[in-house]
Amino acid sequence: MIVTVPNKPGTIGWMDLTVEDADSVRDFYAAVVGWEPQEISMGDYADFCMAPPRTSKNPNQPVAGICHRRGPNAELPPVWLVYVTVADIDASLDEVVNRGGQVLSQTRSSSGGHYAVIQDPAGAICALYQER
Repeated sequence: MIVTVPNKPGTIGWMDLTVEDADSVRDFYAAVVGWEPQEISMGDYADFCMAPPRTSKNPNQPVAGICHRRGPNAELPPVWLVYVTVADIDASLDEVVNRGGQVLSQTRSSSGGHYAVIQDPAGAICALYQER
């Protein structure tokens, strides 16, 4: 799941966590950091966008996602996955391979663009995201 605000290439546009039991992890972060969950329908289940508490200065814009490890997220590891905005996802994925990294997922479409999960040469995992 990706819900982003427009970002410039090179900036982090989103982060999410994919786990077996998203409901309990949603409740954990709601209690620990005060995030308010917003359900996102995934068909036969719901994932969650998490937003800071609504205030007069904060319109409750989501800052992260907590997802069930199923459907399109079935292969994702249980780590906070950051999505880095890029200008050209195909060119960036070519550079991942050219520079010793690995492309861990096919490019996928989201409501606002395209993304793919990569692993850098040191083993760290993130996603690259290109807005439409």
